[in-house]
Amino acid sequence: MNVINNKKYQLLVFDWDGTLADSEACIIDAMQIATAEAELPKCNDAQIRDVIGLSLEGVIEALFPEVEISIRNSVADRYREHYFSTSTSPVPVFEGVVEILEKLNQENYFLAVATGKSRRGLDRSLNETGLDKYFHTTRCADETISKPNPQMLIEIIDYFGLAAVDALMIGDSEYDLQMANNAGTESVAVSYGVHTAERLQQCEPLGIIHNITELSDYL
Repeated sequence: MNVINNKKYQLLVFDWDGTLADSEACIIDAMQIATAEAELPKCNDAQIRDVIGLSLEGVIEALFPEVEISIRNSVADRYREHYFSTSTSPVPVFEGVVEILEKLNQENYFLAVATGKSRRGLDRSLNETGLDKYFHTTRCADETISKPNPQMLIEIIDYFGLAAVDALMIGDSEYDLQMANNAGTESVAVSYGVHTAERLQQCEPLGIIHNITELSDYL
């Protein structure tokens, strides 16, 4: 890979759900239906929102830690069935996402996605939104260890032959920022996703932005 020598960061790594894609409602709806079909106690929106960003298995375990694994696996299967079969409308991206990715692409940054989504889910979203053309590589929770473990981010950094200090992580959850901290990578948080600004600030990001286009201020 060719390194961009005149930039503080060579690589910008984005979370997907809640950072680029406005997918919160779709995720919550699918999870509530899946848990109801499995006859588990109802989770409210806030409980599900709290754990968005983890892998699907991590989400279900966090919501139902005392439930045996066979039932949790059944919930995961039901979630996938609902998410892929009945969710027919493309998940929208947030305002400014296309513009900032186009700008960063023109400025020759390496761009990547690190997400708790499955490979199947991310590929569908990338194709539906047309954003696949902007990213040099992507990494999903079913391919490696889920956030906040740093492995996913480390693998992306290694793909480009860079060091942790050459990358910047952008995310909306504490799991994104904790992953960055664990990898030795700086981060910027977005305030419009699943976790509050106060909660994100505890992870000590460089800053918190309210529109993705404000990312330019840190570059």
